[in-house]
Amino acid sequence: MIRKGIVCRVLIGIFVGWASAHADNFPIDRHALVTRHNVTLSKPDPLTPMSVGNGEFAFTADITGLQTFPGYHQKGMSLGTLSQWGWHSEPNPKGYTLSDALSEYTAAGRMVPYAAGGAPSGGYSPAANWLRANPHRLHLGRIGLHLAKADGSPAGIDDLTETAQALDLWAGMLSSRFKVDGQPVSVGTVCHPTRDLLAVRIESPLLESQRLSIRLAFPYGSTEWGRDAQWGLDDRHETVCHVADRQAHWTRTLDADRYYVRATWSAGGQVHALSLHEYEIRLQGGATLEFVIAFSPKEIAEPMPAFDEVRAASADHWRRFWLSGGAIDFSLCTDPRATELERRVVLSQYLMAIQCAGSRPPQETGLTCNSWHGKSHLEMHWWHGVHFALWNRLELLERSLAWYESILPLARGTANLQGYDGARWPKMVGPDGRESPSSVGVFLIWQQPHPIYYAQLCYRARPTRETLDRYRRIVFETAQFMASYAAWDEANRRYVLGPAMIPAQESYGSDRARNLNPTFELAYWRWALDVAQSWRQRLGMERHPKWDDIINRLSRPTIRDGIYTGIETPPYTIRRDHPTMVAALGFVPFSKPFIDPVVMKRTYDSVLADWDWPSTWGWDYPMLAMTATRLGEPAKAVDALFLESPKNRYLANGHNYQAARLPLYLPGNGGLLTAVAMMASGWDGCPEGRAPGFPKDGTWNVRFEGLCRMP
Repeated sequence: MIRKGIVCRVLIGIFVGWASAHADNFPIDRHALVTRHNVTLSKPDPLTPMSVGNGEFAFTADITGLQTFPGYHQKGMSLGTLSQWGWHSEPNPKGYTLSDALSEYTAAGRMVPYAAGGAPSGGYSPAANWLRANPHRLHLGRIGLHLAKADGSPAGIDDLTETAQALDLWAGMLSSRFKVDGQPVSVGTVCHPTRDLLAVRIESPLLESQRLSIRLAFPYGSTEWGRDAQWGLDDRHETVCHVADRQAHWTRTLDADRYYVRATWSAGGQVHALSLHEYEIRLQGGATLEFVIAFSPKEIAEPMPAFDEVRAASADHWRRFWLSGGAIDFSLCTDPRATELERRVVLSQYLMAIQCAGSRPPQETGLTCNSWHGKSHLEMHWWHGVHFALWNRLELLERSLAWYESILPLARGTANLQGYDGARWPKMVGPDGRESPSSVGVFLIWQQPHPIYYAQLCYRARPTRETLDRYRRIVFETAQFMASYAAWDEANRRYVLGPAMIPAQESYGSDRARNLNPTFELAYWRWALDVAQSWRQRLGMERHPKWDDIINRLSRPTIRDGIYTGIETPPYTIRRDHPTMVAALGFVPFSKPFIDPVVMKRTYDSVLADWDWPSTWGWDYPMLAMTATRLGEPAKAVDALFLESPKNRYLANGHNYQAARLPLYLPGNGGLLTAVAMMASGWDGCPEGRAPGFPKDGTWNVRFEGLCRMP
């Protein structure tokens, strides 16, 4: 037996070595790669609901495959039915506008208005509070089961037995099984790939005995930070239902907002109004029910597909998704962390496709549940979207880029109001593009270069005149603001960033009136202006002399005790929150002599030595990994991805957990995909050799295909 074991190990070692040496000769078995990470649950978990979606619409379900027990998930990850278009605003009887939330701050010797929203007594003014909370993303409707026990009483989640749930990533199908009083229930849940439409198939003898039915409930919107619905406010909204043969239409009116819902089902049944906004569909005969429901901002005239049509469309969509773009296979790696990294990578691709690939920049919690009233944080769009380009799925990033063009007049208006040229992009923003008042957000600047980065990714993938023309206005208007914002410091003969300003590391928020020259923003500003100049040259234009002057005379990052500080002004470096000084060489491409890699190595090691990790966030760890990769420290890059920190936790459903109030955080997932793509495929000017961001000690035999290099 001993000899046999030794022989087996030798043979396995020989095979692994051979396979590693010849990995490039064989395409990755993508079906095997993806499906070995199908999510399976054997019991309910308040932090692990499952979602199906398409980037524009998503539905999040509990262990029953529907939203049967929302209360169980209230203290975990809530259950939502959310879309890109589904928003609500409460009435604005006082006519608040952004001008009601302005305060003036000194910038470059003049007074500049910012929508800081402060009240004289502290906190936010009534105007700022209304503008922050409206519009808010809306839970379009709860779709759940009503389950009755043998005695007629409602079954609770603890009454379910033999629970089993599986998410088939290759087909986008959620399958759920359980028993009530020993009676089996099977539920299949799938989302249409191009419509805001959900299809459900239920099989159970409980249907025949009418102990199982479907219940729909519609809420009012919520102005609370992390909620997407208020229940019980029946007099604040209206639901009108029209029932025909095996179908029903609902018209929903919430103040000035309206949307439409249409449902069809496969067998005879009746619709019962349980209250003004809650309905029950009871089957009449048969043990199988197929139910299809669609949501729309317009009346739904398109034919409703059958369950099998939706399932087939979903299966075709997801098969094509997984066979397109890039793939990374860690199955030949012997590092014990490799399997978990592969799981995170595969599940992150799925989550980002359904949550962050829509027509508008997503919120941090995507289409699962609300945070910040459902609004996007544009500085996070980099983490949400850049990976799509690196994984050779550029079209999923480009879906949201047209939105920047649509809000360009508002962005110009903000810049003009403050006395700047070009367009100043908002930070916390709803679909209308209007800035939300904030004591922090309106002072951030690191989102300003992002559109130039996105445009550059588009050009790298498609270097054509069409691409240049498509994005030139966004690139140039962004650069105009950036050049206008950089203030000339006559005493020191240089350009400076700030004040008033808060860097990406928001720990300096109380010093917004004094903050100057954050290391990361300086490097990013210079790089983006240089890229904008290259766009002028590609279009046959001369380089802009003012932009070149700023590129050449922009302040250098501050160095104290041999390491980069967070900002130039006291307290220089606060060792909590995002350690963004390292992003100046990682997130931002290398630019010597502006950033010294020797100094950055010391800076990186100092961060590792004593940073307050519980205060960091999900994208900080891939940010660190990217910097370690560019510094030629692949072991540190991998270690960064697995850094022990409360917010570097990935749940069974793939979500990056942060805290009770923020149980998922998609910038972490997107950041992971960005870092791993860079570690595998490299970056412009990287050393020769395969997978430069992974150690060369024999434990990381990484196979990959279809990835693009990072700038």
